[in-house]
Parts: sequence; structure tokens; C-alpha cells
Amino acid sequence: MALTRLLVFVLSAALPLLFFLTEAGEIGVNYGRVAYDLPDTASVVRLLKDSGITMVRIYEANPAVLRLLANTSIKVTVMVPNEDLADVARDPSIAGDWVWNQVAVYLPATLISGVAVGNEVFDMRPDLTSVLVQAMKNVQAALANLDLADAVKVTTPIRFTAVMDSSPPSSGRFRDDLAQPVMKPMLDFLERTGSYLTMNIFPCFAFYDPANHINREYAVGNIPNPGFQDSRTGLMYSSLLDAQRDATYYAMAKLGFSGSSKNNLGPAKRVSMKQSIAETGWPARGKVWNSLEDRIGSGRAATLADAQAYNNNVINRVLSGNTGTPLHPDADMDATCTSWCVASAAVGDERLQAALQWACRNGADCGPIQSGAKCFEPNTRLAHTSYAFNSYYQRNHRAPGTCNFAGAAHVVYRQPKIGNCVLPWKFWLDETAPISDGSYSAL
Repeated sequence: MALTRLLVFVLSAALPLLFFLTEAGEIGVNYGRVAYDLPDTASVVRLLKDSGITMVRIYEANPAVLRLLANTSIKVTVMVPNEDLADVARDPSIAGDWVWNQVAVYLPATLISGVAVGNEVFDMRPDLTSVLVQAMKNVQAALANLDLADAVKVTTPIRFTAVMDSSPPSSGRFRDDLAQPVMKPMLDFLERTGSYLTMNIFPCFAFYDPANHINREYAVGNIPNPGFQDSRTGLMYSSLLDAQRDATYYAMAKLGFSGSSKNNLGPAKRVSMKQSIAETGWPARGKVWNSLEDRIGSGRAATLADAQAYNNNVINRVLSGNTGTPLHPDADMDATCTSWCVASAAVGDERLQAALQWACRNGADCGPIQSGAKCFEPNTRLAHTSYAFNSYYQRNHRAPGTCNFAGAAHVVYRQPKIGNCVLPWKFWLDETAPISDGSYSAL
């Protein structure tokens, strides 16, 4: 969806930003640059940092934006524009050049963690539908050639219009023209590469279509509300967003893909695959979507109250961790990359020492950095602190806020190696390390 078509989340009166949901407990924003009177890029990046935004998706791979995002610890998803898809699909060398020039040269200073190949291709460029999966494969291969495939995931944002018969959710299926020729090979690719299905879901479209007769409280996710029961499964929905998310899960299941390791999807035979919401929100003003004009007449106006209710409800759910659906109670609105937590030298030895002691007393396994243990060398405060920070971060399942330590730490997406010690990406992988008593002997 073009940024100028629907304004759903406003951090500043002059800066429209669609928000997206990727890692559990974090809110990201989509930063579009096709609009009038936008602030300069440096001001936007300052706003993101000041607002505590940890993730941003841009609709291209703009060099000025990527340079300014360097060393900010903000995770970035870049996009292969629709107009480049045909060439990227046709020639792997073109995909390789794109990945090198738009991704590799900015790493590791700019934390690029994803590449979106095209944007809503089925709706915006249906002539490119047949080449979309090949373009994704070529980009993935180019990343793999540079040893970046584990850190940078490939996906493509799909508008919810790709799902048919979404009410009740259990009837959900992908459109006949997409299901077998496009969605099945795409899901095969996403599963094979450890990536995720990316959806753009806007419940406001269904709500503002008078033919649907949808209750406002249910549409914006106010709880409690009258809700909706799926007559086939008996599952009760109090959020239209969740109903549309589950309709997508059912559509995946009909092609043999499960959305969770714990689910009720009988037809699904494959391992779990996550669903990420790339764009969602609610318009604060204006008419909703010109394609409904004929049915609505002059167009039904959006309201600020509806926008505030929906956006706040979504944000509060993510921040509280209450992100499951009736079908998948354990589901996150996420696409979580493997990551590590390391210490920041810039804060100075005194702050590092205090944070190190705290981490060791509060769950980090500091045994491997004791004298004589496997990760004692190099015997520096920065190295030991990085090990302790990462242990704490992994033991807490990389939860948001567990790699901060009052600004003394930051997340990285390449596995760090400190001397001969490689920081583990799951705390239980370091099985040979002695179990510490929670203490650390100061240098």
C-alpha cells in the first residue's frame, strides 16, 4: 500500500508512518518518502531514535536513509521496488548486484535484517505475479553467496485481498489464481529459508464496507465487545484483526503449512511458519478507499476516535505480549531474527563493570568467563561483559528490553566471536561451560 493512500500512525504531525509488528513486544514503522512536505531524513532518524523506535521498513534502499541509520541499533528492512522485479527475476547477476549495493555495503553499521521483494505485487503490479517467487529466490541466493542469508531474511508484503472467504475465519483460503501457482511455491520457499509470510492487514476496509455490517467495537478491537463466533470451529473472536490473521492461517493450512507448533489446523502437515504483519492501522480522516465509492456513495469518512482506538489497542497488545489469536493463542505478531547482545565500549569501564555485576547476579551464566574457563580470554572488561550480557539476553529468550543495561548494550545480527569464544545464540547450546553461582570476580 502506498504510504500516501492511508495514514494510520502518526508520531509527528508532519511525518506519516505506517506501523508494523515484527518482534514480540516491539513496534516498527514504515518510512515512506512519497509525500508532500516531509521533514528531512536526518530529522526523521532523530525522531525514530527519540521515540524509541527499534525497527523501520523503507520502501526502497535509499542510500541517504541507510547511512543515517548506521550505528543507531535500529533494525532495517529494505525493499526491492516493484519496477525492479522483472530484472531481478530474470538475471541472478542483477539480483547479486542489487544485494551488494543495497544491503552488503551498509553492513554491519546499518542493521539490515530483511529484504522485502516488491510490495503488494498481486494488486499493484499483477503483471509481475508470475515472476515474484523467482525474484525472491534470486535475492536469497545472492544473500547466501555473501554469507548473509541467516541474518537477512527475504519475504514480500501481501495485501489481505489475496485471502478469500475470510468470514468465518476457518473458511479462509488463498485466491484460486494465486493458491497453487504462486502461494504454494512461495510458502515452500519461506519455509525452506526460515523466513515468514508477510501480510498487510487493514480491518478498516471491511468495517467501512456497509455490506458487511461489522460492529465498531469488534472492528477496532475494544474488549469486551459483542464479538464474532466461527460457526465451524466454535472459536470466539473479539478482534477483527485476529479474525483476519486466523483466516490467513487457515489459508496457509489448506496448502499444507501450519502457522504454529501448537494449533488446531488439521490439514497442515508441515513445520510452523510465522506470519508477520507488515502494515496495519486505521485512517484518522478522509474517505476510505476509492474502490468502495460506488457502494458507499460519497464515501464514508474515517474518524480520529476510531483511529485512536484501533491503533492504541494494537500497540498495547504488542507491548503487553497479548498477541495470540483464538486459533493460535501462542502466536506472536512477529518475525524474529536470531540475534546476540554485546557490550558498548563507549559507556566506559565503570558502567560496564556495574552492568556486568548486575547481569551475573540476575541470571547470566558467568562461569565461562571466570579465570581459567573457556571464555576467560581475552581478559578484558568489554569481552567479559559482552559474554554476560548475551547470556542474560538468550536466557530471557531475547525478550525486548533484555539487551539494554541502561544503554551499555546493543543487539547485533552476526554471531560475535571474542577471541576464541563464540557467543552462543541459545543459552543451552553452551553445555560444556561450568554453571556459575551468579557471581563474577572483578578484573
